[in-house]
Amino acid sequence: MSKKTLRRAWLAFRYYGVNIVFLSVITGIFAGVVITLYTICTSLGEGCARDLYALILKYPAFIPLLFVGLAAGAVAIGTLVKFVPMIRGSGIPQIEGACRGKFPFNWYVTLCSMFAASLACVFLGLAAGSEGPSIEMGGCVGEGTGRILRRSYMMRRLQIAGGASAGFAVAFNAPVTGMIFALEEAFRSFSPQIFVSASVSVITALAVRTGLRVAMGFEVTTAFEGFVFVGMDAAGCGFTALAAVIVALAAVGFYYLTELMKKLFKKLAFFKGTGKFIIPFVVSGAFGLVTVYAMGGGHFFIHSLATGGTGEYGDISVLGAGLAASLVIIVLFRYIMMALYMGCGVPCGVFIPMLAVGAGLGAVLAELFKAVGMQPEYADYLVIICMAVFFTAFVRAPITGLCLVFELTGQIQNMLPALIGIVIAMLVAEVCRTEPGYENNLHGFIRDEGFEGRDRTIRVTARVMEGSLADGAKINKLIWPSDGLVVGITAADGADVVATGGTRLSAGQTIEFECRAADDEEVRQGLYELVGRQL
Repeated sequence: MSKKTLRRAWLAFRYYGVNIVFLSVITGIFAGVVITLYTICTSLGEGCARDLYALILKYPAFIPLLFVGLAAGAVAIGTLVKFVPMIRGSGIPQIEGACRGKFPFNWYVTLCSMFAASLACVFLGLAAGSEGPSIEMGGCVGEGTGRILRRSYMMRRLQIAGGASAGFAVAFNAPVTGMIFALEEAFRSFSPQIFVSASVSVITALAVRTGLRVAMGFEVTTAFEGFVFVGMDAAGCGFTALAAVIVALAAVGFYYLTELMKKLFKKLAFFKGTGKFIIPFVVSGAFGLVTVYAMGGGHFFIHSLATGGTGEYGDISVLGAGLAASLVIIVLFRYIMMALYMGCGVPCGVFIPMLAVGAGLGAVLAELFKAVGMQPEYADYLVIICMAVFFTAFVRAPITGLCLVFELTGQIQNMLPALIGIVIAMLVAEVCRTEPGYENNLHGFIRDEGFEGRDRTIRVTARVMEGSLADGAKINKLIWPSDGLVVGITAADGADVVATGGTRLSAGQTIEFECRAADDEEVRQGLYELVGRQL
């Protein structure tokens, strides 16, 4: 083995084994601790909120006091969001932007603020999930790990993605979906560095989660148990396709309703802009008094839709209405609340609430289809597929949506119907020309917080040094600063080389790198980490 080969092997080991793996283990440990404690708190909070609302219904004289408390909580949380805009909404778009180097953020302040604000929303009885905040807080842990250990800009971005994936995996107990989330949503690209960082963080965080929950006497279970998948015939696939079209159209409608809510809430400026939070809080309180299924993230509601393969739902009733009417009311309540939360920017998770809406629509359609000849045992599968369809049509992350179907239920049968539903969801979203939901929210955040004008075009010329990470690597296998591009390559003999994603770089070449960013020095440092320090 040549000296050059040994040098490259040592560099790769130091970069992956010592740097990425070590950092990812640290990120996974702390993310596992923080998110496990957070999810336990939110689970307890949902139970406390249900008990409180039941008590208030028993003594109606306290209903006005409930709404006064909701209004006060809304103003307090709205004030916190005003001072810490990174916690606006679910936090997922912001952490995706941080992964891609779109803007800086204070990890400690964001972590503590999101923990407190989103937990308060749960205790107040909102239809708030823990998964979105878990993703953002996991990303904060990753950024904190990189900063405390004084790692480079590029390494911190990897740890943000790894921490976010760990947060997702811990909240759902879904390691594969967590890793795919980093590739498909956070970075929207694949590279060995992202895969290694996300995988190690997820594995470590889940080990910590399991240990903590067992030590504290809590069960470790699949997210949604009780659903049983059976083999589907051609008719079943036909019902699935029809349901997917209907649910995807509902997701498109939700996208436009959310955009309308954003415009309306921007016009509300009372209490210095924090008063607008009163509306979603009060509406949530009113819906929570009507039905317990309108409260919490949605785990309770989704679990209630599991039939164990029988196709017969349990006792779900709202205001004495029948099953189908009750399901429609619950779905409508949750649909409205999600649009209000996202339009206003309430710091709470909408990931599980979004899945709950899709699952509820699936249950409504299952009841309708059973009346026209669908086999009852298909109901469980239809509920879960519609859950993934609604998610996919809004977020536009089909692989994550497909994994959700199987990993969150522990059922791996029948890939074809799920694939049919996911494909239809993507086609409907494309035909209706909606933007991916989180991407759209990210663009809005960048615009509203003034980050849009801070970026400028930066062009850097650098030489690929022998033994560097770029030496011998393909362009598309490296994570470039601020998602920039190699726009030109000059060989050592002066000849021009066509730059494509598959072009393999080599020592002695001079590259022209271009990106949009705010900090020249940060871009240079990230670039030199890849191509080597310039002599």
